[in-house]
This record gives sequence, structure tokens and C-alpha cells, in this order.
Amino acid sequence: MRDMEALYRATIEKWGEQAQYDQAAEECAELIVALKHYRRGKADREAVIAELADMQLMLGQLSWMFGEDEVRRAVQEKLAKLDGLLG
Repeated sequence: MRDMEALYRATIEKWGEQAQYDQAAEECAELIVALKHYRRGKADREAVIAELADMQLMLGQLSWMFGEDEVRRAVQEKLAKLDGLLG
């Protein structure tokens, strides 16, 4: 299997950035539905895990597209803010 960067690059070459933005939004929606169903007992853990995996792949691709270092930096800022809120 190709490394992640090669997969991300091939995905963009095949479908384009705009399609991947749409795909990311779709995967977010599917995760939302899976979580709502899980909460009501209409979906099992495996359904949520499958959607989490899809979302994680899209997040990886979007991070690569927008700049992994910048995303990491933003995550660190958010973690510091959360830590401050927790006291």
C-alpha cells in the first residue's frame, strides 16, 4: 500500500480538491447520524467506529491539504485553551 501522502495526492489528482471538501462534509454528516443512532440504541459501536475511521481519513487528508504543521499548531493552541478551562 502507498504511504498516506501518496494516497492523499492520488485522491486529489483523481477527484480534485472541491470533491474532497464535499466528501469531508458528507463523512461528518454520516458520523453525526451514527452517533445519534448509537445514543438511541439504533446503531452499535462498530457502526460508530466505521464512521470514525472514515472521518479520521478525511481529517488526515484535509490536514495534508491545508498544511499539517499549521493544523498541529492550531490543535496545540486548542489543547492549551481546554487545559486552561479545566483549571
